[in-house]
Amino acid sequence: MNIAVIGTGYVGLVAGACFAESGNDVICVDNDAAKIENLKNGVIPIYEPGLPELIERNIREERLTFSTDLEAAIKKTFVIFIAVGTPMLPSGAADLGSVYEVASAIGRVMDRYKVIVTKSTVPVGTTEQIQALIRKETKQPFDVVANPEFLKQGSAVEDFMKPDRIVVGSADPRPAEILRDLYAPFVRTGGPVLLMDIRSAEMLKYAANAFLAARISFMNEIANLCEQVGADVEMIRKGLASDSRIGPAFLFPGVGFGGSCFPKDTRALIQTGVQQEYEMKILQAVDTVNTLQALRFVDKIRSHYGNLSGKRLALWGLSFKPRTNDMRDAPSITIIETLLQEGAAIVAYDPAAIEDARQMFETRIEYSGANYACLEGVDGLLVVTEWQAFRNPNFERMKSLMNQPVIFDGRNIYDPAHLRELGFTYYGIGR
Repeated sequence: MNIAVIGTGYVGLVAGACFAESGNDVICVDNDAAKIENLKNGVIPIYEPGLPELIERNIREERLTFSTDLEAAIKKTFVIFIAVGTPMLPSGAADLGSVYEVASAIGRVMDRYKVIVTKSTVPVGTTEQIQALIRKETKQPFDVVANPEFLKQGSAVEDFMKPDRIVVGSADPRPAEILRDLYAPFVRTGGPVLLMDIRSAEMLKYAANAFLAARISFMNEIANLCEQVGADVEMIRKGLASDSRIGPAFLFPGVGFGGSCFPKDTRALIQTGVQQEYEMKILQAVDTVNTLQALRFVDKIRSHYGNLSGKRLALWGLSFKPRTNDMRDAPSITIIETLLQEGAAIVAYDPAAIEDARQMFETRIEYSGANYACLEGVDGLLVVTEWQAFRNPNFERMKSLMNQPVIFDGRNIYDPAHLRELGFTYYGIGR
């Protein structure tokens, strides 16, 4: 099948590469000429395990191409995926400007029947607006289908190749069957293809992310209360996870969630409620708890040292989660900015996000090329992202490098009793 994917962010690149891997001819389109040129040369703008190899192989085998020529890509292909960004506006609502621009452009240049697929995360009713914009520009036949993505950064390729489910929202069975055929190689032994109406498909994406965000904020609230009453949240977590009605996923307390999905989608759903004159009380609380969680972590640091002025602190983990360089809404940003305001000096290490952090903080913090080098002469270590390389370090070596052996474990990846036996002062979350 001839496919165009418009937008080369996380979703667009992963979708384009995976569709090409299953034998389709795919054109990925973007209006950023420098980005497209880099992609042609195998330079991937994001850190996503397995993606560089996938892109390189499919470029070599001539199934995957990159272009800035939107008109040519639309005319050459049958199925067109809209995968441009929908960033958050100051109000919390999704910015749909790029989605609508692409929709109008498709309508102006399409020359025969096309299936247009909304892959971007969009509020309920957006797909209908896309239909109206395209219809305004053309008399050619077309169908628009909602096909939300459920990819986790850090495992996006695996998630696409072996999905839990494929969701297709369509008002007509014909385009729905075309999408079913397109996804058939990915669901042969896995999850189902769920066919539903367009508005339900749009809503499902937000509902899924908001529910997972709610689990995280719930556990953070329980962890905060555990600190007040002297309970251990790790014991609580294990007890909840063993309940078949609850399960273990997204029950790990920490410094809060971030990234391109949970904060943005939670707030967008809250704004949808505002527009419909319905107050989303639970999601408002989820967002509030998450906003305050990183600041509560700073409170622990402040309480230990008293005055933070002149304190030199190491920070492990800048990205919002492991296996990605994405720092959008990362808790590390709030933590660093607050500590800098109080006079602390920060030296940071992350396996993937150092260059992204340089663009954000410039020379206001120091950057280390290795996790142990980051610890030389520091007054404490802040563990903010649970990268695998941080889970079982050489604690004796760490202690010898640090000015003060203090660890603030924002992800509860260490054993408090063991660290205290080694002479560390340890602070976790809810422990």
